[in-house]
Amino acid sequence: MSRIPAILRKERFTLEDLPELISPTMEAHIEELARLSAKITLMRFGRTISMYAPLYISNECINGCVYCAFSASNHIDRTTLDFGEIESEVRALRQRGFGHVLILTGEAPKRVPTEYVAEAVRIAKKYVPHVSIEVYPMDFAGYSLMVESGCDGLTLYQETYHRPTYLEVHPFGPKRDYDFRYRAPIEAAKAGMRGVGLGFLLGLYDWREEVIAMARHATQVLDADWRVRLAFSFPRLRPTEGMEFDPEYPVSDLHLAQMIFALRLVFPDAELVLSTRESPRLRDGFIGLGVTRYSAGSSTCPGGYAVRQCRGAHQFEIDDVRPPEEVAKVIGSKGFEPVWKDWDWTFDGELDYGRNTD
Repeated sequence: MSRIPAILRKERFTLEDLPELISPTMEAHIEELARLSAKITLMRFGRTISMYAPLYISNECINGCVYCAFSASNHIDRTTLDFGEIESEVRALRQRGFGHVLILTGEAPKRVPTEYVAEAVRIAKKYVPHVSIEVYPMDFAGYSLMVESGCDGLTLYQETYHRPTYLEVHPFGPKRDYDFRYRAPIEAAKAGMRGVGLGFLLGLYDWREEVIAMARHATQVLDADWRVRLAFSFPRLRPTEGMEFDPEYPVSDLHLAQMIFALRLVFPDAELVLSTRESPRLRDGFIGLGVTRYSAGSSTCPGGYAVRQCRGAHQFEIDDVRPPEEVAKVIGSKGFEPVWKDWDWTFDGELDYGRNTD
């Protein structure tokens, strides 16, 4: 006899419930999952959606990822922004309203060392209260430097938790070290990183197995520091410049919804992030149902904001190209408030976090 009705009547969900929540049988109950996810999200986050902007500062990379335009095997224009250019980019984002900036690079630690990333964080903190990073994995010392520099959060995708597939899609480069990458978010938590975001690339392997592995990974991050604010991202593979890669395990919109709703039930306090990889229609449809953080007006190449011209190739094509003001308007039309910043470590009376920082 099916346990599904009993599961849906539960007041609290645990990791042990996750396999059944994402099972094929549960697809028939997607509307009930959506209702429960919306209820929990409203209780935990209120009627708010956080807004952020990705800021690419380098597309240098020494890895051979078969799905990424930044791959070392791909012949693209490479560039790394200097500190003056980084400041111009941050100022441009601040003037557009953003108070949360996610700094991204390719993976080339010798060309883009930790001190460079730390200085980029320091520059960004002059203008925005919340700065996070999505760069190559670091050890405890590296993340300690990031925290000392003012970094509020880390996003690091394992890409796939299926080890054989991981090795297949990462044929060369230091990224082949599965275990070092897996340990990195845990080391970040130990170093005092306030927010830690996990994710896998939708399409590399069976999504149900990936979700369960990611959830276990998340519990290990919390074991390292229970105060960490978890986030989960759902990056669906997108077309990339110069690289042809067909996902073997494409994820439907229904299955994307099922994993989002299930994770909301099991991790009620986690941020759930949906980027501009997805279409406007799909992103608008998730407002109020579980997702709590949206990017908008995104550029996926270095130098895409201040001069409106990229200095180097895009990492991938985005789907939702609407300006942030339009995305915010849609959020408001659905009865939710777009929040342009997350938290401040401190309140400095001499620092104006208003929109016009000149």
